[in-house]
Amino acid sequence: MSPPPDATSPPDATTQPPDATTQPPDSTGKPPKRYASQVRDEQARRTRRAIVTAAHDLFLAQGYAATTIDGIAEAAHVSRRTVFNSVGGKVALLKLALDWAIVGDDEPVALADRPAIKAILAESDPRKALMLWVQAVADVAARAAPLGEVLIAAADIDPAAAQLLAEASRNRLLGATVFIRYLASLDGLAVGITEQRAAELCWALTDGHLYRLLVAQRSWSTADFSRWLSDSLAAALLPT
Repeated sequence: MSPPPDATSPPDATTQPPDATTQPPDSTGKPPKRYASQVRDEQARRTRRAIVTAAHDLFLAQGYAATTIDGIAEAAHVSRRTVFNSVGGKVALLKLALDWAIVGDDEPVALADRPAIKAILAESDPRKALMLWVQAVADVAARAAPLGEVLIAAADIDPAAAQLLAEASRNRLLGATVFIRYLASLDGLAVGITEQRAAELCWALTDGHLYRLLVAQRSWSTADFSRWLSDSLAAALLPT
């Protein structure tokens, strides 16, 4: 799985709105404007979080076609206008919900900057690096695969959703390619397999639909899936 395309680096502001009454006043005797701005930013973030959470739940419960902006607004206890102003239309809501599912929260921190990915890039043993990558992929799939199914269905009826699906596929291939390049730098690829072929194999086997087939439909545990995927990729990619 690959990071959402619009993820950014973390802000300096805390996640809790500051208490302006405890802050030193400026020369006019009033609290600095930046604290009021932090409060507004946190309020906007809470509103956006409520809207995206409502959209996420309705997409899973009703599907993309049956979910409406009015329904999302009602579930989030905001106006229809606030939904559009805070996030956008249905595709924007689905994209942000999927982005947050991929990284696990709404912190503006790219997946590549998360501890799980840093741990992979700090591992010098190819087999251990592969196991860590598979675990990261399985963790992402557990969170994002259900919404991925919604996106596939949405792509059949909404051209913008079809573009989002194509973008998500490209991003997954990019993520697999980056990992395979790292594996190759550790001399971790078997003789005769190219980086492109290895990345394509990883891209295919880490499709969220495969996770849903085995875990959701056939009742595999996530640990079972991770073990099978790790063993399968190790047999196909690593030197004997």
